[in-house]
Amino acid sequence: MDGLLELLQHPTIAFVAAGVLLALAVSSFVSFAKSSRVRTARDAALANERDLRRQFDAVMQSARDGVMITTQSGEIALLSDVAATILGVPREEAVGLSLARLPLRAVDEQMRPVLVNEAFAPGTEDEHPRVLGVPGRRGTDDVRWIQVRSHTVPDARGGKPVTVTTIMDTTGLREAAEALSRSEVQFRKAMENAPVGMALVDLEWRLMEVNRAFAEMMGSTVAALRSTPFSALSHPQDLQAERDQLQRLYDGHQNRFSLEKRYVRADGNVVWAVLDVALVRYAGGAPDHYVVQVRDSTDDRMHSELLAHRAMHDPLTGLANRTLLQDVLQQLLDQPNAESRVGVIAVDLDGFKGLNDRFGHSTGDNALVHVAGVLRTATAGRGTVSRFGGDEFVIVVQDDHVSSALFEIASAIHTGLKRPLQVKRHQITLQASLGIALAEEETIAGGAPTLLSAADAAMYRAKAGGKSRTEVYDVSMRTSNDSQSALAVELAKAIDNGDLVLHYQPILELASRTIVGYEALVRWQHPTRGLLLPGVFLPLLDDRKLSVALGTSLVDQAAEFLSKTPSEDSWVSVNVSADQLGDSAFADRVLSSIGRYHLSPQRIVVELTEASLVAPNTRIRHELTELRNAGVPILLDDFGTGVSPLSYLRDLPVSGVKLDMSFVAGIPEDPSGARVSRALGALARELGLATIAEGVETEAQAEFLNRCGWRYGQGWLFGVAQPASAVFDAPMGHTASLIDPRPQEQNDPFDLPGNQSVLR
Repeated sequence: MDGLLELLQHPTIAFVAAGVLLALAVSSFVSFAKSSRVRTARDAALANERDLRRQFDAVMQSARDGVMITTQSGEIALLSDVAATILGVPREEAVGLSLARLPLRAVDEQMRPVLVNEAFAPGTEDEHPRVLGVPGRRGTDDVRWIQVRSHTVPDARGGKPVTVTTIMDTTGLREAAEALSRSEVQFRKAMENAPVGMALVDLEWRLMEVNRAFAEMMGSTVAALRSTPFSALSHPQDLQAERDQLQRLYDGHQNRFSLEKRYVRADGNVVWAVLDVALVRYAGGAPDHYVVQVRDSTDDRMHSELLAHRAMHDPLTGLANRTLLQDVLQQLLDQPNAESRVGVIAVDLDGFKGLNDRFGHSTGDNALVHVAGVLRTATAGRGTVSRFGGDEFVIVVQDDHVSSALFEIASAIHTGLKRPLQVKRHQITLQASLGIALAEEETIAGGAPTLLSAADAAMYRAKAGGKSRTEVYDVSMRTSNDSQSALAVELAKAIDNGDLVLHYQPILELASRTIVGYEALVRWQHPTRGLLLPGVFLPLLDDRKLSVALGTSLVDQAAEFLSKTPSEDSWVSVNVSADQLGDSAFADRVLSSIGRYHLSPQRIVVELTEASLVAPNTRIRHELTELRNAGVPILLDDFGTGVSPLSYLRDLPVSGVKLDMSFVAGIPEDPSGARVSRALGALARELGLATIAEGVETEAQAEFLNRCGWRYGQGWLFGVAQPASAVFDAPMGHTASLIDPRPQEQNDPFDLPGNQSVLR
């Protein structure tokens, strides 16, 4: 050591030693710097690897499809959570296992078992994914369907290849596809078997698909209608309305539309149908196609037209009735040059009452039908023929040579009536008195009623001059109008004096044929003209106060009649028009009469006529409600005809309905009348209303109405209207009251809970 120190102290040696030490120091510094850079690079690589691992794990966790990596020997090297969930195996237990030992059963689309290692074997790049079934979540019979795509990645792990398998759960898509397929099948089945016509139509309004019901409605076949322009089936007059609705639907102004229109069948016949159209749009709102439903409404349309026809025509003869004739005449009078082109003929049969009395009403009806045919033939299309009522007819003529046309028609009527009518073994020759009135300045100003009154005056002049003749109206006949005015004055005095009396027509229970009540019908016992029917004097009641006075006086008569009847259950219906209501005078008289004669309120029935004049929420309705609340039943007359709409059953306190005789006249032979009578009866029963049919003249009618559920009936079959004395003198059987609180022996559709009265 001392020697070494001595050497280092030598200047040369000391310099060399210092250089060596410096070199060693530099070498050490360089080595340290290199080692630091390596560590830094290594740390960065590790950090990058950790980032990549986190990113890989995040991708694997968030991916919709599962991923599985297997080695060349079939060992599972990686299994994502999604893949484990789809396959239904624990991920920690599966990693490291071979595919063959994986606790998994797989089947193909035909439900045949498949080996697991074969199920996930790699395929070519362009091969379609394999579809496999693996155990589902809802038990052993449940199958979850997956798509598997496997491919080999060479040199992926230590220079050795691995197999990467992607697994996609397609159960939801498959179920959605199956649901869509079921929905399409169900829609097609529903469309094919629907009882109404259905069709799919493209945006050009061309039929894409139709069902059998639609094809049958059009008189064609499904195959023949495909690709047919829908508008080609439409009636030409309905095309524009259809196009307008389609344009509004296409432009988004409406979601669907409904339209009643006509179609022309393949055989040329026309059918009415209700067209319902909806536009199907894409999710973005663009139009795609139309869904159409077509319901045949021909029967409904014909039924409506039949009812409308019945409201405007006489059911016996088929001629226009009074309402329609007046409308037609007024329209003609409103046209230019009416005074030179319009005229009226009033026709009244001579001796018709004697014919009825001798041979009966059935023969009388045949005679009226015969006369209607004579009038049609005589008119020969030059005018409108109507039956005003009873044996009175009116013909309105419009012709450029109206005067000559009127006389030609009148002459033809007299000639036609000379042909005898065969009645049993008798031949009857009918005669008629005719009155002609031409449209003139005075009659045009007064409207249809004035011209009709003029023709009527001429007809009475003809009847007074010897019958079976024709008279033309002139100013001298105004005295007839004066006599009508004199009769109106007499009527006012007769009401004050109590000269107007009631006759009573019986109403029977159809099932038992027992009398339940009466309808009170007014008559005027005139001192010089004899017994006058209401058609003669009721039109003279222009003064409302006079009409109310008449109604109140008749209520007293009806109440007195009821107090003398042997039955305490029978009732009387009193006809009341709208102009007799509104100021409580009538209601007060009804209630006071009930109290004076100690009657049950249900025994006086108010039979409302001219219901069309009763508006909802008026004093009239309040007065009817007052009567109803007091226990007085309200009966709606002329049910189902004219302008007496069904809304009155809702708006008025109605207890029962009376079927108009126009529906009874043709049954049971007339199928249309039979259907209407049956339908109206069903409607009334559904509403819990009492049902009375008037105009019953034959046993067949009575039996048919009884079978249809009409409980009560009145008419010539059961008896005519008679004065009170005749009713009291007639023997009476058991009276079944309309308000009988006892339960019926039969299953009566009008029995109410608690056996309450049907008119309460």
